[in-house]
Amino acid sequence: MDENLYTQDIHVNGNWTSNQNYQDFYKQINNALASLKAQLKEGKLELLKLPELYEDLETLEPVAEHFIENFNDVIVLGTGGSSLGGKAIHQLADSPNMNGPNLYFIDSVDPRTFNSLLNRITPEKTGFIVISKSGQTAETITQFLLCLDIYRIKLDQYIIHNHFLIITEYTDNPLRRLANSWKLKIANHNQDIGGRYSALSIVGLFPALVAGIDAYAIREGAKNLLVQLKNAESPEHFPPAMGALFNTTLNIELGINSTVLMPYLDQLDFFSSWFQQLWAESLGKQGFGTTPIKALGTVDQHSQLQLYLDGPKDKIFTLILSQLKNQGGLISNDYSQDPELKFIAGKRMGDLMDAQQEATAKTLINRGCPTRLIRIKTLDEKTLGALLMHFMLETVLTANILNLNAFDQPAVEESKALAKSYLLG
Repeated sequence: MDENLYTQDIHVNGNWTSNQNYQDFYKQINNALASLKAQLKEGKLELLKLPELYEDLETLEPVAEHFIENFNDVIVLGTGGSSLGGKAIHQLADSPNMNGPNLYFIDSVDPRTFNSLLNRITPEKTGFIVISKSGQTAETITQFLLCLDIYRIKLDQYIIHNHFLIITEYTDNPLRRLANSWKLKIANHNQDIGGRYSALSIVGLFPALVAGIDAYAIREGAKNLLVQLKNAESPEHFPPAMGALFNTTLNIELGINSTVLMPYLDQLDFFSSWFQQLWAESLGKQGFGTTPIKALGTVDQHSQLQLYLDGPKDKIFTLILSQLKNQGGLISNDYSQDPELKFIAGKRMGDLMDAQQEATAKTLINRGCPTRLIRIKTLDEKTLGALLMHFMLETVLTANILNLNAFDQPAVEESKALAKSYLLG
């Protein structure tokens, strides 16, 4: 098992671990950690079982091969947790060693965006992955019905089943009934894993297989966290536990109400979007919760950083930094004659990214902004799997401290019901 796929360092002005709130929360997190270890040992929490699974991926490998061999484009229909985890993982496909069809994640029902994509594809060379745990998600059902109608018109109805994979739970639901009526392939969504915790299930990993990403290595990286959990003698030995303490203590003690996630890697852009849903929907309950804010280095140094450094001190920051020195294109030394270009002459693009990320981290800390630095050596499948599991477990542990259920979202059910009532008139 790989060690140290990432490191975590927390920087807070003053001794934040000495206040009473920290001491109280420390006792709670210690108990929560013991409970999590027991759940791991006894196999009671489905999320903790995923890194050990192989059969579900092996079963779907022939389907993935069918998609790879027969389609130029694959469209993933789903929204929220049915899409965000897959999108976060799929960004690894931007690496030069990945091969597979073009994947498009359609997670909204903006008709212009939807029609624009459908008008560009060739139906005979396009496959669809349709994901809805409940099988009743209005956006996904709408997308699916429109796509199905196109295929009913343009293709022989007897081959439509070759173009679709449906992922939904094993219940009587509209999506499964439609799939059965058209004899479409169905893979069962794990009924004990909610959408925002499903990135390591087939929901996130089947699209990864189609994109040529090593889904098994992603789970191997997630397993790294479970080994750390098993061996952790205290919260200090388990980064997600310290992350939960960091967030909760400063929220209650200092009135921090926002948490900024700022990776310095373009391939983690959608990871931040995934985190936003995970954090907000799991913890925004009963008056609790901090607002997750997505930022991307270096881009948002030119949009948000001024506010972060000189605005209200109501945010904590998590920067994900990687080793980028000596990477990328080399700037010629010829430009060193210009005094305003001397700083970059003879340097590589990665040197600039490295300097920017270190400068931002140092400036935030110097300005007294509570800052956590997560450092990775390289972003590959194992590292991404570890990061996904880290933030899911940090969220679960934070919910435990606040006595919240990390796995429900009762408030949003009202708007879903209202939307359907408006459509019914």
